[in-house]
Amino acid sequence: MPAESRRNNNVIAFGEFLLRLQSNAGKRFLQTDGYTAYYAGAEANVCVLLSRLGINTAYVTRVPDNDVAQAGIMQLRAQGVSVDHILYGGDKLGVYFTEAGNAVRPSRVIYDRAGTSYASLQPGMINWSSLFQQYGCFHWSGIAAAVSASAADVCKEALHAAMDAGITISSDFNYRSSLWTYGKHPSVVMPELLQYSEITVADLDAASIYFGIDIPVTLPQEQKFELVYSKLKQRMPRLKTLGMSFRSVRNGQLWYNAALAHNDELFFAEGFPLTVVTDQIGAGDAFTAGVLYGQLNKLSPQYTIDFAVACGMIKQSIPGDWALVDLEEITELMKNGPSGRIIR
Repeated sequence: MPAESRRNNNVIAFGEFLLRLQSNAGKRFLQTDGYTAYYAGAEANVCVLLSRLGINTAYVTRVPDNDVAQAGIMQLRAQGVSVDHILYGGDKLGVYFTEAGNAVRPSRVIYDRAGTSYASLQPGMINWSSLFQQYGCFHWSGIAAAVSASAADVCKEALHAAMDAGITISSDFNYRSSLWTYGKHPSVVMPELLQYSEITVADLDAASIYFGIDIPVTLPQEQKFELVYSKLKQRMPRLKTLGMSFRSVRNGQLWYNAALAHNDELFFAEGFPLTVVTDQIGAGDAFTAGVLYGQLNKLSPQYTIDFAVACGMIKQSIPGDWALVDLEEITELMKNGPSGRIIR
C-alpha cells in the first residue's frame, strides 16, 4: 500500500481518558458493596474497536503520571492503540460511576471530572500540526468539548489544524447534559466546532440541543432521519456522511437499528432485536467505529450501516466500554443474527 494511502487510513482521536467504576452485581449505588473497574472514554472506545478491525489508530489525551492512569494506558496499548502522543500532567484522572439499569429502570451515571488533567488542558500544549502529518483522519466528540472551556478551546485548535492539514474530520455529537457546567450552553459552542465535520454520528436529542432542530415525534423513523439530515446539511456545510442508531419498539419487542446518509442518499439497517443487554454503555462508540471503518475502507453505504449496527449490537453483549470483538464475529452476526450456540 502506498505511503499516502496508509496515512489516509490512519485515525487519531482526541478526548478524555476515564476510569469507570461499575456497581457490582447489578446493585444500585445505595446498596453496592463494591465496584468493577474498566477504562473508558468515548474516543478511546472508538480507537479500540478500529484497532481490533485492523485500522491504525492513535489516541491523544492528558492524564496524571501515576499508576492508575498507567494501568489504563497499558490496556489501550495492548489493544493496538498508539499511546505515543499522550501527555502527562495534572493530578487527577477523570472517573465515572455507573449503575446498571434493566427493562424497568434506566442505567445511571455519576461523573467526577472537574479539575482533571484533561479538563486543565490549554491551547498550545499539543503540537497538532506535527501529529496531523502522520494521520489521515481526526475523530473527536461533543464530550471532548463539554468538560471545560479550555478543553473546548483545544478542540477548536485541533480542528483548525486538521483543516490546514487537509485531513478527514469525523465527529460524534455525544451530548452529556451533566458535563456542561462551565457557563456556556452547548448551542453556543458546538455548532462552530461541528461545522468542520465530513463524517458525523448524531442523535435527535443532540441535534435539537446543539442546533435547535426539533423533529415532530409523530413522524416515522425514516422521515425523522431524512429531515434531521437535511437540516444538519444547512448547518454543517462539509457534511458528507451522517450515521444514526435507534432503539425502537416493534410488536412489543425492543429493536436496535440504524440509518446512514451518504452523499445525499439514504440507507437503512433493519438491525436486531435487543432480547438481552449486558452493558449498553459504549454501544454508540462501537457504532461510530463501524461507520468509520466502512468509510475508511470505501465499503458500500448499505454494507457500512449494516456493519455499524452489528458493531453497536454486539457491544451490548460485552461488559465494560470496549467492544472486544473481531471482524469475524461482527460479520457472523450480520450473516446469521444473534446466536446462543457454543463455539468449540
